[in-house]
Amino acid sequence: MTGVVIGWKRKEPAFLLLYIVVVFIYFIHRTLQLAHEHRSKLYGLHPGWLFPHSLNDVSDAQWRNFRGNLPILTSVFAIFAVVANALKAFLSLGAKSMSISWILISLAYLAYLHGACTIYILLIASANYILVMIFARTKYFSFAIWGFNIFVLVCNRIYEGYSFSIFGEQWAYLDNFRGTFRWHICFNFVILRMVSFGYDYHWANQQRHFDQRKHIQRCHTCKSGGICYQLLQERSVPIDNFSFSVYLSYLVYAPLYLAGPIISFNAFASQLDMPTRIFATRDVLWYGLRWIFSFMIIEIMNHLFHYNAFAVSGLWRSLSPMDMFIITYGVLNFMWLKFFLIWRYFRLWSLISGIEAPENMPRCINNCYNLESFWKNWHASYNRWLVRYIYIPLGGSRTKFLNIWVIFTFVAIWHDLEWKLLSWAWLTCLFFIPEMVAKSAISTLQVETASGELLSRELKAVAGAITITCLMVANFAGYVVGPSGVNWIISRFSSREGLPVLCWMMVTFYLAVKLILHIEDAKRKQQ
Repeated sequence: MTGVVIGWKRKEPAFLLLYIVVVFIYFIHRTLQLAHEHRSKLYGLHPGWLFPHSLNDVSDAQWRNFRGNLPILTSVFAIFAVVANALKAFLSLGAKSMSISWILISLAYLAYLHGACTIYILLIASANYILVMIFARTKYFSFAIWGFNIFVLVCNRIYEGYSFSIFGEQWAYLDNFRGTFRWHICFNFVILRMVSFGYDYHWANQQRHFDQRKHIQRCHTCKSGGICYQLLQERSVPIDNFSFSVYLSYLVYAPLYLAGPIISFNAFASQLDMPTRIFATRDVLWYGLRWIFSFMIIEIMNHLFHYNAFAVSGLWRSLSPMDMFIITYGVLNFMWLKFFLIWRYFRLWSLISGIEAPENMPRCINNCYNLESFWKNWHASYNRWLVRYIYIPLGGSRTKFLNIWVIFTFVAIWHDLEWKLLSWAWLTCLFFIPEMVAKSAISTLQVETASGELLSRELKAVAGAITITCLMVANFAGYVVGPSGVNWIISRFSSREGLPVLCWMMVTFYLAVKLILHIEDAKRKQQ
């Protein structure tokens, strides 16, 4: 029996790979047919540039704005990077002097983005700094920092960035100079930085213990003479670095201001004095070339498949269950690639300027088969922030079944005040709890025989298939259909036409997870 199991385990990956390749070929073929059949009904298609007579899907507003502003963003960041690196190289500026330089550079950037509304950013940032200085050494600190920042977050959305006219007619003329980007949308990231500064200062005053020697012994990067991001984040900086100038430069640091990735205050401030230089010039160049390659992939996708246009046009409601599944899968891959490009673009310019931020999207969406790995590898820097500033202060793993409700509710509110985002957050929590229970149960089992290992693998594959299906429903509800559309999706796939598709979909996900598990095994053997 053991020999049969081992023999099949060796042959299985080839079969699984062949099946997945055939499925993807069918997806591509069917999507091309759908795009051709419904092209005249799709919204947001503009004349393309890649192929003759092609149409480019720019129906996603976020991608359209980013793509359209790439030339000016690249020009501006190139100038900023040259100035910042020249100041470091020729003047050998310390943290405080370098922070002032970045404030001046970044405020020029903010003035272009937000015009007169930059005043709001400076006023709220100053109020937060004063609040932190007052409450950081008291037991009321957490209530003060969270109360203030959530209040600001909600008010910014309700009042849509505040009209200057509400402060008096004499200020109404400033509403004509509000810049090119809505400041209160970008300010969501500033909120995260304000909380990070507050807690890092709070913990520095408490002399929170971090075993640096133990960390270096375990960390490959630190052991080999480098400095990893975790060490930069956990190791407190000198109290002098918690000055207003360093704080403000952290909030408005130009390369990461618009979209992140999110970096903690400790990690940022420690790199003002001594950039980590983990990335050599050759590595940064290779990082940029990979970005260009990924940009071409999304351009080809948008010229040929038009996934997002199907979603925004509402045509997915008229499709068969199989076609709806293909479009939904395509939309989620488009969303992943869109955020991948946006975050890596800004991280690239931060690296060029001498500040390393954590990587978002370190793992492909198609390589995540459970909720935990999905969230760790989607907005990875945000996940780090949530763990450090919400999950651990709330009790960590001791109260994890309650913590996830607080965390995902905050994530939904942070993104926007919409019911469909809250429905997405609470659906994700409902899906998360069974997974956490199952993981706790599986971790207690001892797998010693080949048949036991096979059983464990089969259970993981089944659980992975269910999780991927739940993730698709939750994200499709959050990003496309809203809470009212969930019942419609369930009724569609529970119909006579939809049930066979649902079964096939589950089997396909099951086989895909098995292939991922084989790949993970192969990687472990190479280490």
